[in-house]
Amino acid sequence: ECYGPNTAARILDSDKRVIDIINNYSKMSFNFGPTLLSWMENHRPEIYQAILEADGLSLERFSGHGSAMAQAYSHMIMPLANRRDKYTQIVWGIKDFEKRFGRFPEGMWLPETAVDTETLEVMAEIGIKFTVLAPRQAKRVRRMMRSARWHDVSGGGIDPTTAYLCILPSKKKINIFFYDGPISQDVAFGGLLTSGEAFGDRLLKVFNDQRDWPQIVHIATDGETYGHHHRFGEMALAYCLHLIESQNLAKIINYGEYLEKHPPTHGVEIIDHSSWSCVHGVERWKGDCGCNSGMHPGWNQAWRKPLREAMDWLRNTLTPLYEDHSRGLLKDPWKARDEYIDVILDRTEESIEGFLKRNCSKDLSREEKVKILKLLEMQRNAMLMYTSCGWFFDEISGIETAQVLRYAARALQLAEGLFNVTLEKEFLQRLEKAPSNIPEFEQGAKIYEMFVKPATVDLLRVGVHYAISSLFEEYP
Repeated sequence: ECYGPNTAARILDSDKRVIDIINNYSKMSFNFGPTLLSWMENHRPEIYQAILEADGLSLERFSGHGSAMAQAYSHMIMPLANRRDKYTQIVWGIKDFEKRFGRFPEGMWLPETAVDTETLEVMAEIGIKFTVLAPRQAKRVRRMMRSARWHDVSGGGIDPTTAYLCILPSKKKINIFFYDGPISQDVAFGGLLTSGEAFGDRLLKVFNDQRDWPQIVHIATDGETYGHHHRFGEMALAYCLHLIESQNLAKIINYGEYLEKHPPTHGVEIIDHSSWSCVHGVERWKGDCGCNSGMHPGWNQAWRKPLREAMDWLRNTLTPLYEDHSRGLLKDPWKARDEYIDVILDRTEESIEGFLKRNCSKDLSREEKVKILKLLEMQRNAMLMYTSCGWFFDEISGIETAQVLRYAARALQLAEGLFNVTLEKEFLQRLEKAPSNIPEFEQGAKIYEMFVKPATVDLLRVGVHYAISSLFEEYP
């Protein structure tokens, strides 16, 4: 409904005849989550290839700056993560991007634009040049001159028509763009996509001759806006870009090219623990702040806090077990976890053996190799269980929350097999404190027993699956 149409958006003339078909991605900045791209690679390869090609076209169009941006790997709310998880998430996002797009990303999209200073420090340390935030995430700005005074812009008062430089406590630097909030809202919720002409006109009206710098007008919306939330939205976007370009009303540019040609003249400080989709900061992913879908008046989200606490307890319990049991096997357990993305992206025997050779402190037996891989899969699932949509919606029994609980269950299953410990019982006791809004589901532990436990797979079930499916498929 949206990703495919955006790779081949039709432009119509006044007689409704198709006069051009364009790949919208080649003319705009975009990011895709690694899980979505991995699914697309297997199930919609032609769309996947068109997205990769769009980045190549944008490199030619925008002075060698590709429009694709990386994303923190598993859509974790970064300010709520510990520093070690932040580092791995950013490294994995970059490595996944490099494998697909064949270059290092200049920019990185933060899930829900949720940000804190530590996350920016990690991004800057690894070499990310810029990110994009909501206007209300800016705290204060000043000209980059000695003795220049700070100006408070909290509450969305920042001018979004230029780039800003954020100088971090470590003295590292990262550039930040703050998108135009009102237009972004009108594209997403206000019906601006009913007309490509009106859309273009609205963007152009932002330019103001009173400003004495090269202005950039930019918005940020969900990719699903164009075609899923708004049917034919991709056509409105295509016509808007066509109109601006063909009539030379403004220059289409991307963030990387803008930074090269117009380095920031102003510095900025951010509001820590802020996001674009929760007016209370990042409370939506850890508490009953009142943010919800609006679909169920009378429901509460009191389950969010105990769910977050249960996940934190599990992560913190698994950390020393991972360190202790990898000692003597891995040179550096956390560096090995950062590099494990190489195995996730390529699970061939050759890839696994290369990873083990680089990261292990000795020659391993087959059993030791299996143990290392189980330890790392446990760590992978302990990060996947923080996927943001598990907290975003209204009810703990929703499919998104059931999914993050399945990641937790997989981490538990691996831990109990590796360490001969029983952790699930205590995890469930913590989930009992997470109340459901639906009487028959009661609380999180019951939901776990109903929707998560039946989904777990052990070796017996694998054997049964192979036995039955071998009636229809040939196996080596």
